[in-house]
Amino acid sequence: MKRIKKVTCLLLGLSVLASSGCGGGRGDGKLTPQEMTDALFAAISANREAYTREVVDRLQYQERIMEAKEHFREEKVLPLPAQMLRMSAETISQSKDALFSYALLSQWPINKQNGPRTESEKVGLRRVAETGKSHYTEETLGGKKYFSAYYPDKGVVEACVKCHNDHPDSLRKDFRVGDVIGGIVIRVRIDE
Repeated sequence: MKRIKKVTCLLLGLSVLASSGCGGGRGDGKLTPQEMTDALFAAISANREAYTREVVDRLQYQERIMEAKEHFREEKVLPLPAQMLRMSAETISQSKDALFSYALLSQWPINKQNGPRTESEKVGLRRVAETGKSHYTEETLGGKKYFSAYYPDKGVVEACVKCHNDHPDSLRKDFRVGDVIGGIVIRVRIDE
């Protein structure tokens, strides 16, 4: 499991470098907080979509070799795409040198701990659900100032939508492919 986490973090880091042009853009080698969160989101999304389409969808639905389930450890199957995203986020959050954090949240969480906790999260999730577009803001948490970016998290394949609609703890049961199911919040510490 540690090897999977290390590989996931390595892939995420390489994806961020590739999507950010290794600091290009304005030519000064610096990214704005929004450019950084946008690059991180591109990498997170690409990794998650690749896992969803090339691993889960292929092995579960096309080749019918192995399923992805909520209780993957106990059942010895694949973790769900949302769980892979959370495991990566937890690995990053455990690093004392992390420059950012991210989380998958929803107004309609299957797991209540993944619902909005701060006013910023409530507003950000509502905005991405209403508009389907990113929302940016600054907030202070624990006395520290952060640039916070909210990105719509859409059900990209039928498996995502079916899981949410069929889950007994789901607060909403009418999702369709392409609907915003939640949001990915990325926070970057900013100095005043």
